[in-house]
Amino acid sequence: MSEDVVGPRNPNPRDFLAITSLLDGEERLLRDTVREWVGDRVLPYVADWFEEGYFPLDLAKEMGALGLLGMHLDGYGCAGSSAVQYGLACAELEAGDSGARSFVSVQGSLAMFPIWAFGSEEQKQEWLPGMAAGEIIGCFGLTEPDAGSDPSAMKTRARRDGGDWIVTGTKMWITNGGIADVAVVWAQTEDGVRGFLVPQGTPGFSTNDVPKKLSLRASNTAELVLDDVRLPDAAMLPDVAGLKGPLACLNEARFGIVFGAVGAARACYEAALDYSLERSQFGKPIAAFQLTQRKLVEMMVAVNRGMLLALHIGRMKDDGTVGMEDISLGKMENVRMALDVAREARAVLGANGITLEYPVIRHMNNLESVATYEGTNEVHTLILGQAITGMSAFN
Repeated sequence: MSEDVVGPRNPNPRDFLAITSLLDGEERLLRDTVREWVGDRVLPYVADWFEEGYFPLDLAKEMGALGLLGMHLDGYGCAGSSAVQYGLACAELEAGDSGARSFVSVQGSLAMFPIWAFGSEEQKQEWLPGMAAGEIIGCFGLTEPDAGSDPSAMKTRARRDGGDWIVTGTKMWITNGGIADVAVVWAQTEDGVRGFLVPQGTPGFSTNDVPKKLSLRASNTAELVLDDVRLPDAAMLPDVAGLKGPLACLNEARFGIVFGAVGAARACYEAALDYSLERSQFGKPIAAFQLTQRKLVEMMVAVNRGMLLALHIGRMKDDGTVGMEDISLGKMENVRMALDVAREARAVLGANGITLEYPVIRHMNNLESVATYEGTNEVHTLILGQAITGMSAFN
């Protein structure tokens, strides 16, 4: 093979396009710190957590100590990191497991962000420092049994009763719901959709864990039940009304998925690469066979393309030029890419690919949920369709 074909730089199969060179020193340090923590505290145990359907709560305070909770927010004990730094953290967390990234996304982008963006100063002081430290866990109650992609159809209602609010309804598929100390619950009122902070233990408020999940098993998912829950007026988020509040939160969480999905894909690709170099058939490693090399190359190209897309969207977010449709593009494409990579990696591993000894089937199952939450593939397709045609297909 000629020198021209080989190339002069001896590419790293785990960073083929040298994307690390596009990161500054602080970004690399944060990425490497989170990667090391995931290697020490998640990867050795996550297969057992997945099998047992268990998320260890002690990780919350460790994540808080690392500055990962609400890390893209300023003040109140939050790290004030850049969007790219937040994204890189999400990629490393999801390379460990989608459950770890989901915990950080829900805590920071769905529970802390609405308090930070729309809450009163008293609400911020009461909740955000403890949440940033991992001492208080939050969840986000928007989705309902009959209102998923169409949150405007929510049936949860809040009505005035003197100086209080009475909230009644049910929320479904709520990450962290069964372990949360406070829920950010969205409800219809006479003045439109409003957000309410519902502490655990409030009379009439209960949760039920979702049983028999085959995806995101190392993550808590629950139903929230609000049966005439009485809340003081001070529990309402004062600075937002309408669906723009919860949709802004979802956009923050979707951004983390743009990076997180690349982490899951990378973990699957690297597992397949390592396996193909070790597994021998017909007298040589399967990495030497043409069809296996095609699979590996397709995965490598997809992972590098996905990270470049995520990094570009992250730079746009830091520059203040990103739009909702840009994040929809990244979420839709990178999750779709990650699922394709996981399935290809499973094929390389053969029967071993369906066991929890390897990470691939775990990531594949998790990604089926990631493809659905924070906007389905179909919803993001229609957001992009509206962006390029100027016409909405939602109604």
